[in-house]
Amino acid sequence: MTNLTIVANIIAKQDKVELVKSELLKLIATTRAEEGCVNYDLHQDNENPAHFLFYENWASRELWQQHMANKHIAEYLGTTEGCVESFTVNEMTVIG
Repeated sequence: MTNLTIVANIIAKQDKVELVKSELLKLIATTRAEEGCVNYDLHQDNENPAHFLFYENWASRELWQQHMANKHIAEYLGTTEGCVESFTVNEMTVIG
């Protein structure tokens, strides 16, 4: 059973939507191959194309934290610095 669900909301600045989108897409293949990654799915809001959401499930919080410390995440953060309006992460547990 999955121990941790992550819901990450990324709101790109209006003039940086395509840059942020392309950088987010680059994260998918590498992350899906990481130990503990159950799923890692990127969504884009139909009404607001600047709003992206990652829905992720991880085998453990420790493995998710390893993911967050990986080089490809640091590269994404560096490339998109100043391009993101807001970024929120919710750590969640399935209860039903």
